[in-house]
Amino acid sequence: MITRKIICLSLMAALILTFGCQRDIDLLEPATYPTSGEVFLDGFGEGLDYQAFSNSKLDAISLDVAEKYDGEKSLRVTIPNEGDPSGWYAGGAFITAGGRDLSGYNALTFWAKSSMVVPVGLVGFGNDNTGNSLYDASRSDLTFTTHWQKFVVPIPLASKLSAEKGMFQFSIGAYEKMGFYVWFDEIQFEKLGTIAYPRAVVASNTINAEAGEVVDAGVTAVTFNVNGIDQTVDAAPAYFTLISSDETVATTDEYGKITAVDIGTAEISVNLGSEEVAEKIVVNVISPSPKPATAAPVPTVAAEDVISLFSNAYNNVNVGTWNTGWEFSTAVLEEVQIAGDDVKLYTNLNFVGIEFTAPTIDASSMTHFHLDIWTPDQTAAPAAFKVLLVDFGSNAVYGGDDDSSHELSFTSPVLQSQTWVSLDIPFSDFAGLTSRRHLAQLVFSGDPNTVYVDNVYFYKGTVVDPTVPNEAAPNPTFAASDVISLFSNAYTNVAVDTWSASWDNADVADIQVAGNDVKNYSNLVFAGIEFTSQPIDASAMTHFYMDFWTPDPTAAPAVFRIKLVDFGADGAFGGGDDVEHELGLNNTTTPALATGTWVSLNIPLSNFPGLITKGHLAQLIISGDPNTVYIDNVLFHK
Repeated sequence: MITRKIICLSLMAALILTFGCQRDIDLLEPATYPTSGEVFLDGFGEGLDYQAFSNSKLDAISLDVAEKYDGEKSLRVTIPNEGDPSGWYAGGAFITAGGRDLSGYNALTFWAKSSMVVPVGLVGFGNDNTGNSLYDASRSDLTFTTHWQKFVVPIPLASKLSAEKGMFQFSIGAYEKMGFYVWFDEIQFEKLGTIAYPRAVVASNTINAEAGEVVDAGVTAVTFNVNGIDQTVDAAPAYFTLISSDETVATTDEYGKITAVDIGTAEISVNLGSEEVAEKIVVNVISPSPKPATAAPVPTVAAEDVISLFSNAYNNVNVGTWNTGWEFSTAVLEEVQIAGDDVKLYTNLNFVGIEFTAPTIDASSMTHFHLDIWTPDQTAAPAAFKVLLVDFGSNAVYGGDDDSSHELSFTSPVLQSQTWVSLDIPFSDFAGLTSRRHLAQLVFSGDPNTVYVDNVYFYKGTVVDPTVPNEAAPNPTFAASDVISLFSNAYTNVAVDTWSASWDNADVADIQVAGNDVKNYSNLVFAGIEFTSQPIDASAMTHFYMDFWTPDPTAAPAVFRIKLVDFGADGAFGGGDDVEHELGLNNTTTPALATGTWVSLNIPLSNFPGLITKGHLAQLIISGDPNTVYIDNVLFHK
């Protein structure tokens, strides 16, 4: 016995020595996978493991011997009521660790019924619950009834499933807040002779993209004719092959993305295997639009005084969505970075809803709403960017009797192109927003249509009225001996009969700004300022000076006019020797006007060429548009 064993071992060694080095690695057969299509017949198919989806009911599935379509058992799924602490819904995937070759089939089929008539969220295959599934496919248009029915989920391209691990998946939630039961039976892959004519579902046959931009091709599903009826299967991008007619213009990848390479037009073919299944997608690549070169200004408000919705400078509260996708909204949201700072980019913006309902925000202790915006679009009139805030009231539900809201519109010159604009809006401006304890919605709308948004927050700070100067005009530094002052705290003023003549069309008020006396004209069409009782001899002076502030737009066609009138030697109006001249000023003239800031108008008297004499000046007339004007330091000097 011992000898025989030695002989056998020696022979084996000889065979190894003889043939071991002659085996060609190229002759190795590729790994093969089981071809069984069984998922659940009277029990689970061999090697299957059920994995529940995140936040689903973990004990949702069980075997039922009382209710079945065929055989001895069915698979029962318990869908929880809305708010059930055991899970938000029922859902999971049946996984085989080693994979199966399903390329010989063309459909997943199953029988199903439910305890009441319900629409079903999703049923399909190709999900191996790793988060990296390439060949996910499902139907989301199914309705289960209280009677057994057979359902078919066509395979978009069976050749892709030669080593598939995701055999079956489902996701079903409460219907009208109620839970119910669903039964599955005879779940298997089949080769049916009734599936034909695949057509890809494409979001749009025309895509406009900027050079350098990566966009989704929008190929989302395949429609098959099954037993004479169209059925649509949601399909992962990897099922499709996208082919560009010109890769110098646009390229494609296996994840359904199109990269715009250079300016021009390319056509993208959509194939399932070798078969073209959609009209070509036309990609128009255009020059990239301007983008911010720098980040928005970093907020400086103390964190304890801020409730932030979106900012890298603060901890942000929960925002449910930055794009609600409301009907008729065309807005597209993209998360981008500008100089390392996170920014929201809205394109195609007509209006967009932003919701923070879980929970709503109590901003009753805040004084302002802030956001930074940047747009490449034109901002001249009639362009307007609108901001709407909505409070849901004490019931914290939209549509209650206590909802309140208010919308503000921002135009040029506040709104500007290709620069960051910081909007610090006092809550007092939102007059219709009668409560801020349950803020739930923010809506952006209007034109411009491309807007970068950053630093969206509520804060507590000093309330500044943007219609009133918050600081005094600059103090003049001319020597008193070189000045004839009509109105200034810095000098001794000459006598002025009236700052609003009986014949003018304006209202004037004496106010103080930071302790300094100022004239405030409102409803200004024209205002007559008269010093006729003691005309001024300004023949030795060289300049007329006035400090000017307005909250109104100063860009054309707005014009602010200044007229000087000399009554001549007789010192009387209309005596035959009267002379005058009027200047028109806006934001492009010299000197130039501006909005929301003190502007010192230091005008050479030579700019009034019609004023050929200055020995008996008796009237100063201001007129035009803007209609709200603050003036200070009105004087002549040399």
